[in-house]
Amino acid sequence: MSDLGMQYFDAVTGLMRRILDTQQAAIAEVALVLADQIAEDRLVHVYGPGGHSNLAAQEVFFRAGGLMHISAILDEGTLISSGALRSMAMERTPRYGRIVIDDASLGEGDVLVLVNAYGINAALIDAALRARELGVRTIGISSREHADNTTPDHPARHPSHQNLHDVVDHHVDTLVPIGDALIEVEGALEKSGASSTFANAFALNWLMLETLQELGARGVAVPQWRSGNAPGGDEANQRFIARFKGRVRCL
Repeated sequence: MSDLGMQYFDAVTGLMRRILDTQQAAIAEVALVLADQIAEDRLVHVYGPGGHSNLAAQEVFFRAGGLMHISAILDEGTLISSGALRSMAMERTPRYGRIVIDDASLGEGDVLVLVNAYGINAALIDAALRARELGVRTIGISSREHADNTTPDHPARHPSHQNLHDVVDHHVDTLVPIGDALIEVEGALEKSGASSTFANAFALNWLMLETLQELGARGVAVPQWRSGNAPGGDEANQRFIARFKGRVRCL
């Protein structure tokens, strides 16, 4: 077996193990928030402003086994498909995140999960601040270590220099190390083998599982997506499409 493959496997699984060991209380707390929301047939909005952090919103949206009450905010501005350099410029643009939140028509009683690997960019912080102004309950998923060790004058930062974990109501720490990449490769100029996508996906999917368990304990059975490529998937999903079409923007 490849030595590099084993190094990467050990590093990624070690990171997920540390998340599991340290974030149980935070995940349980947030699962209660999501369960309360979904039990009232209200949506849970997920926004990952910034490059690859957009993948986090897609990870738990329209996903096999996933909750149909999840609504992803997929704004074209920071999607890499709109241009990688453009995406980075947009995530660093002050007030941009406020526009996205206003466009999503969020307000009192809504719940917003904000996911970002590093927890510092201007669009992210503005989204969190604007959501809270509107009475939205906010949940952050990001790395404290990365945010706390990024200098206040870094060009990605919000003008206030705040971190996501300081401006949300609840926070789950993904423990992503400085620089994201995990593995030293002989002869390479930089470390390689990114970790943040694994960390975000693990934290979010764990959160979804705990939310489902909490709802089950309350006797609340909620609609879940079945893979459309599995036998009976289309038929199973079709039972609920009308209930969410029009409410979930990206559906």
